[in-house]
Parts: sequence; structure tokens; C-alpha cells
Amino acid sequence: MEVETGMRRPRRPLPAVEPHLLTHLRASVWGPAEFVGLPPWRLVGEGLLLGFLGAAAIVGTTVVGAWHGMPALADGEIGLVCAVAVALYLCLVRAGRALIGIVAVLGVCFALQVPQAAAGVVLAERGRVESVVVTSVEGGPAAVSSRGRYFCSVTDREGVPLKVRIWRGCGQATRPGDALTVVYDPQGRVPPRGVAAGPLAWEPLRALGGWATALIAGCVLAVVRSCRLTQTD
Repeated sequence: MEVETGMRRPRRPLPAVEPHLLTHLRASVWGPAEFVGLPPWRLVGEGLLLGFLGAAAIVGTTVVGAWHGMPALADGEIGLVCAVAVALYLCLVRAGRALIGIVAVLGVCFALQVPQAAAGVVLAERGRVESVVVTSVEGGPAAVSSRGRYFCSVTDREGVPLKVRIWRGCGQATRPGDALTVVYDPQGRVPPRGVAAGPLAWEPLRALGGWATALIAGCVLAVVRSCRLTQTD
């Protein structure tokens, strides 16, 4: 009779994942980056050019649309197309999929932020200042939909109600009958807004600097990491 020794048979080790498979997955997600030392300056320049052109196209088309009253441009629709075009270019150079996704998200978010800044540029360049009368005040911290802002419904000097509510200059102490200062476009291509504290002509675009910088940096990283020394099918 066989006697049980109480010892278990050793388990077979799990098959190790092949190194070239991990390398392929990493290259597909983040890009192959097949270079040693500093990245090739050609790719750095290509990434910078792509980022700058993409950001300039998004801002430029939106500002032109706001200036000339072209809704498709002013609303940022063409800016979204420019953001998608940047992502498609990264697909053509076979950049890492994760980096393509990051650049696409940055481009879309950037394009969605530009229309308000473009309207501010138009008002700063050719806007005229006018005093209006408050008819009602809404919003505030208690109103969730207002994000804590106060919104004033106003009428112009002739008693005609403006179609938009003003939040710049409208506060907790504002009451119906008070006067507010607004800046409006005499050509009516952008809606009026409350007067900020003396903005410069291109001051509204400065808030977009962070988005533009992130987009350009993402383009540079994606293009640089797309470097391939070997040809793959």
C-alpha cells in the first residue's frame, strides 16, 4: 500500500508574459519612443508646430466668427473640428492611443472655453459703454443653477429690456432701480455684458493660456513618443 506523505505536489508556474507582447502593448498605449537620450529635435519641432497651429486655429476661427457674426465659427463648432483634426494627425503618425485621447480631450475643452473669450475680445475692441436700469435680481448662493452668481435683468435708456441677464456688476446689494454699466456691441454680433475693471483688448484670452499650454505640451509628448526606429506592419 502507498502511504500518503501529506506533501502537496508543487504547482506549475504560470506561463510568463512574453516581453515583446508587453513592449507592444506599451508602445500602442503610450507610443514606442524608440530613441536613446534626448528626443529628436525634428519631432520636438513637429510637436510644437502641431500644437501651436491647433491652438491658433481654434482661437483664430472663433474670434473671426465672433467679429463677423458667423455663428458656426463664433460658437466654437469649427474649433471642435480643429481639435479633432489635431487628434487625427496624431493617429496618422501612430502616436500612443492614450496620448491621442488626452490631446483630444484637451483640444475639445479648449475649444469650448474660447467662445466666451472671443466675445470679450470683440467687446473690448469695439464695444460701447452704456448705463442700464435693473428690473429684477435673481440667483445668489442659494440658487444651485446660478453657481452662486447674481443675475440682473435690465432695460436700456429707452426702457427696452435686454435679452440677456447681466452678472458682472450684479451683486447681493443690487436692487431693482439701480444703475449698472454694460458694454455692448453696436453691430449686435455678441451679447452685452457687465463692464469688468478696465480689461485690455486681448485680456479675455489670457485665461486660456493654461489650456493652450497643456494642448501644446500634449502634442509635443505624443509626437516625440511616436518615434520609431524600426518599421512595423
